[in-house]
Amino acid sequence: MHYLYEEQDILHTPYEAFFFDTLKETFPVKAHWHYYVEMLYMLEGTAFVEVNQQEFYVSEGDLVLFHAGDVHAICSATGRHLQYMVLKFDCNRLSVNSSYTPRLSAVLQYARKSDRAGCFFSADRLSGLPVRRHFEACICEAARKEYGYDVRIHAEISSLLIEIIRLWQADGLSLQEIFSVGAETESSINTITEYIDRHAGEPLKVNALAAMCHMSYSHFAKCFKELYGRSCKDYLELIKIEKGEELLLFTDSSLSQISQELGFSDCSHFIRTFRKWKNSTPAQFRLQQRRQ
Repeated sequence: MHYLYEEQDILHTPYEAFFFDTLKETFPVKAHWHYYVEMLYMLEGTAFVEVNQQEFYVSEGDLVLFHAGDVHAICSATGRHLQYMVLKFDCNRLSVNSSYTPRLSAVLQYARKSDRAGCFFSADRLSGLPVRRHFEACICEAARKEYGYDVRIHAEISSLLIEIIRLWQADGLSLQEIFSVGAETESSINTITEYIDRHAGEPLKVNALAAMCHMSYSHFAKCFKELYGRSCKDYLELIKIEKGEELLLFTDSSLSQISQELGFSDCSHFIRTFRKWKNSTPAQFRLQQRRQ
């Protein structure tokens, strides 16, 4: 049986970047939706793309954006094989450090409801913009996974979204309307992971996060798991361990220093939690990675 919802671990893997060749992958892509935002950039061939009952023919140099929750399907329009690049990302993990600029996630949420923000961009419309370079840079960084790759992917996706938002503005989308309609709140179930990422080294509590979202503990816990496929408590642990991996790989900090920076009660607590998620101790993980 084919299910529309495509389950993906957006907490553990906040973005994906890859080439897609219909000769090598399962195709056509059946109708589905997910919590990722997805962008497709066509390299070769012509695809027939359906998005929320809208239909587009997508050829070389064209781009399509699928908002989180959009039902979409892809097939060949000519019967020939296709090649295209794909970016998938959790827009709530993208942040803009500005007091006057709306969050990128808020702009996308508002754009999805606006008739002034289309999801299809022709090659002519994108002429002169470094769209292909942004895609290729993300794919390269995702494949190599060198130090700082996540920061670079974040920057490339953010830059690409800014280009798209400026095209929407040219079509009449007003960012000022986002503030006037209250499309962006300080914290919500849809933006709380951004807050968690920024404050991962602090002793965060689920009940406090629920209060920030103006929700009861039980309702927040239920909604979080439905939205992200994992309990908030598990995510709080996992995000600390993911950050711990980076410190183990790219610094010479001791386990005590790392555990303190990540907000664990002591070093033994860090070791137990790391073993729970990674099936090895932090010291074993660091040694194995440095031998590779």
